[in-house]
Amino acid sequence: MKLKFNKDGLIPVVVQDVYTNEVLMLAYMNQEAFDQTIETKEMVYYSRSRQTLWKKGETSGNVQFLKSLSYDCDEDTLLAKVEQKGVACHTGKKSCFYRDIVSDETVSNETILPELFKVIKQKQETPDGGYTNYLFDKGVDKILKKVGEEASEVIIASKNNNEETIYEISDLFYHLLVLMVNNGIELSEIFKELSSRRK
Repeated sequence: MKLKFNKDGLIPVVVQDVYTNEVLMLAYMNQEAFDQTIETKEMVYYSRSRQTLWKKGETSGNVQFLKSLSYDCDEDTLLAKVEQKGVACHTGKKSCFYRDIVSDETVSNETILPELFKVIKQKQETPDGGYTNYLFDKGVDKILKKVGEEASEVIIASKNNNEETIYEISDLFYHLLVLMVNNGIELSEIFKELSSRRK
């Protein structure tokens, strides 16, 4: 492997959440930042504005633990998959890429849960008077009641082995995501726990 650093001695790094595959940020490394990242397994970058190394989360506590590092076919871009503690963006958002220019409503099977989770979070932050906000307004007892109801409906539909099973499972997934947002549980925490059960 011979990485191609640009004329300034830098290489771009696309940073992705290892559990959700969400793209978190784009940063740069020089050789020293690269070496420190490999050695410590914590993400270290080079700040072009400050002209110095910076360890992600050094002041904010939002550390990134390196889980895998790949390079592209041209050997001039890195892809880092990380376990993100807290948020990646200095604005307080999970990802730096939170503003859309073009947004197709179609989402892939791989991203539907993260996308739906993101929408539910946005509804909590910016109420629109819809059903999701109704649940948040009523509080955890109402949300738990709905989770219980939907779980029961999954059992009944599955017992009868009818086409409603898919609809009821989808309802249960949705209400569980609302519960997670209400209780401050990140989707990445669930994915991490599920990942640990593969053994």
